[in-house]
Amino acid sequence: MHNLKELRKNLESFKKKLKNRNIDFDINDFNKKDTLNRDLISKKEKLEQEKKSLSKSKDKSNFDKSKKISQEISEIEKKQSIAQREIDKINFSLPNLAHDDVPIGQDEKSNKLIKKKGDIKKFSFKIKSHVELGAKNQNIDFETSTKLSGSRFVVLKNKFAMLERALINFMLDIHVNNFKYMEISPPLIVNEDVMFGTGQLPKFEEDQFEIKFDNSEQRKFLIPTAEVALTNLVRKSIIEKKLLPKRFVASTPCFRKEAGSYGKDTKGMIRQHQFYKVELVSIVEPNKCLEELERMLGCAENILEILEIPYQVVLLSSGDMGFSAEKTYDIEAWIPSENKYREISSCSSCGSFQARRMGAKYKSDNGNDFVGTLNGSGLAVGRLMIALLENNQNEDGSINVPNALKKYMNNLEKI
Repeated sequence: MHNLKELRKNLESFKKKLKNRNIDFDINDFNKKDTLNRDLISKKEKLEQEKKSLSKSKDKSNFDKSKKISQEISEIEKKQSIAQREIDKINFSLPNLAHDDVPIGQDEKSNKLIKKKGDIKKFSFKIKSHVELGAKNQNIDFETSTKLSGSRFVVLKNKFAMLERALINFMLDIHVNNFKYMEISPPLIVNEDVMFGTGQLPKFEEDQFEIKFDNSEQRKFLIPTAEVALTNLVRKSIIEKKLLPKRFVASTPCFRKEAGSYGKDTKGMIRQHQFYKVELVSIVEPNKCLEELERMLGCAENILEILEIPYQVVLLSSGDMGFSAEKTYDIEAWIPSENKYREISSCSSCGSFQARRMGAKYKSDNGNDFVGTLNGSGLAVGRLMIALLENNQNEDGSINVPNALKKYMNNLEKI
């Protein structure tokens, strides 16, 4: 969410920067609605002052005047409430502005390759996809998951289920022990205020799974990512500066309708309605956001380095970033069966954009100010599993277990 005062003062600058985010910001519409709202507020304040002045008088004739003014104030309040909602509707729909070092472009074609790491293995046999590898003994079972839940779900069995759990525990241990993140076990169901805080609502409502409760005063949603719960741990709070940075990690299922992705990645485990992810969140002083982003990126990269999975890092363009992000790196793991890199993590700095929506502040040297927030996958479990299976496969369809995972897999050498 943007500061309305800054928005008013720099309309042309905002319009230009929002155009870089593929948003056509209508300045005239904003000015018209903003002027109306401010005029109503001004009229209301004048009437309230007049009423206050009348209340000090002992003249009984002023009673009727005061009553009439109260009615006028009530009418103006109704109009102003509608006008305020119109302004909020505009502001709530505007994405964060791209940081100055983000490449300008409409989509992924303008993304910038930062680096590649790891050696791509050359196989002496025909490469099998994770779907083909999982078909052996039905360890990846899409037929049963379709009976249970429909498309874009999966049932993992036997050693593949163990591998999923092993990856989660391995990543949590790395982030907690090596990088000093605080492990959190958050709720999987949150209210609409929390979803608003991180930017899922109202703009992306169609992609969320809403839960229906009887007699509930608030709408509730399944989390699309642990970022939602973890970032909102500091909502409506004022944090002591000495307690920053705060770093959280959680492993949770994530739930997404994947609206607008029909026809994309329908085969296999790449794009699911339910999937596990290990999520990293940082709460920092706003001027430390970019420094923290580089640190977070390194934490996520470290997982792939330990598992010896080739990957590349890409800086996303202004038109390809998420709604709340000011700067985003994607980490893409090598998928042998597709002969290309696929996204396995996004690490984003959101500046104070989410903090303003959440009301999350810290005691700065100049008074209370909004914190900076960051989030990143550390990593997406399903996609990591795909990369691990395919990069460690043998000709007979067995999978070599990486050394770092063996203690989490009962010291198995192969699956």
